[in-house]
Amino acid sequence: MNEIPRGTLQEQTFYEQVGGEETFRRLVHLFYQGVADDPLLRPMYPEEDLGPAEERLTLFLIQYWGGPRTYSDNRGHPRLRMRHAPFAVDRAAHDAWLKHMRAAVDGLGLAPEHERQLWDYLVYAAASMVNTAE
Repeated sequence: MNEIPRGTLQEQTFYEQVGGEETFRRLVHLFYQGVADDPLLRPMYPEEDLGPAEERLTLFLIQYWGGPRTYSDNRGHPRLRMRHAPFAVDRAAHDAWLKHMRAAVDGLGLAPEHERQLWDYLVYAAASMVNTAE
């Protein structure tokens, strides 16, 4: 039997499988194009320039999906709920966030299994940020 010895094959991370940094930068840029004109979401970003928020989300997603740990190196533990606590995130904000993220994911043209895995996480993440009923 021609068995492949354990440890000789390296598995690619999701980050690598979908195209690495370029894919996540494109995803987040497409997302923030929608946020920029959204009357519900845009006020949640106090910075006039969305660039820093775009960079933070990009670095977070890169790290989450197996890329470099630049986000944690620069900002520490993600603490997503804590970082979003100052903002009233209700069901309408959740839905708006997912609407723009859906358009961004669709713009990537990922393989169906990658698209599903990414989307499932984004739906979960959006739900976990809701912190108010109204």
